[in-house]
Amino acid sequence: MSPKHLISIIGPTAVGKTSLAIAISRHFKAPILSADSRQFYKEMTIGTAVPTPAELATAPHHFIQHKSIHESYNVGDFEKEAISFLTDHFQKHDIAILVGGSGLYTDAVCHGLDHFPNVKSEIRNQLNEQYQSLGLKSLQEELAQVDPHSLKTLDLNNPVRVIRALEVYKASGKPFSSFQNRSRPSRPFNVHTIGIEAERDVLYERINKRVDLMVEMGLEEEALSLLPFKNLNALNTVGYKELFSFFEGQISLAEAIEDIKKNSRRFAKRQGTWNRKKSDVIWVPYTEAKEKSLHYLEASLP
Repeated sequence: MSPKHLISIIGPTAVGKTSLAIAISRHFKAPILSADSRQFYKEMTIGTAVPTPAELATAPHHFIQHKSIHESYNVGDFEKEAISFLTDHFQKHDIAILVGGSGLYTDAVCHGLDHFPNVKSEIRNQLNEQYQSLGLKSLQEELAQVDPHSLKTLDLNNPVRVIRALEVYKASGKPFSSFQNRSRPSRPFNVHTIGIEAERDVLYERINKRVDLMVEMGLEEEALSLLPFKNLNALNTVGYKELFSFFEGQISLAEAIEDIKKNSRRFAKRQGTWNRKKSDVIWVPYTEAKEKSLHYLEASLP
């Protein structure tokens, strides 16, 4: 049997991952699997920068708007579904493409997940209630007491990640960090990771322009339609939570848009921190991403 290859495309938001994935897909006639945890939900389109209908028609995409915000769906579910898809695909084909800005979801497919204890729903519900009533800071302070090591590795501005670390501790009595980096399953395919990079000023300008375009496309109206569901985890997302604050009279529309830009830039910075920890990444400049990536892949794939 010929070797199988998964091409993983990483990089910060707005750097051009979708365009590169489509170019590689067309070149190798390979499907694209989205690992963007915000693009899974069919109710969220503009604010998650889902590929346009024209882009979706240009190359086969999977795991795009295949779930509802009302469904329970996490990284473990995604790993199982993605690996099942790849297992079937690789029976007849040799290449597939993984693309997305959610580092944990990408790593889950490429390398497998750490195994954590089961958590009772009562624990999760209690922590979610704590978050709603006392805010994220209270969760951060509690995590600092029980698992200070996780403060160095987790995205502390993401309540889902903080709650996850605390619920693992409460369920097992052991810190979240103690379950990380244990032996993981081997994958029956080779992973080729391509990272797209851009200078910070350039990237931030691209992010700002993308947000302006989202607003022109109707982001405010989309967010307003989702306001009744603002407490769902799926909607604790940049681009929506800022507008929810506007709808509730906490800030002006101009402030909300500026906050979206600011939080998107911060998100890009966290993505960069996550990705820079990876080894065996072929980094390409955004201005030459297609040419350099195809050159590398043509030389690397049999």
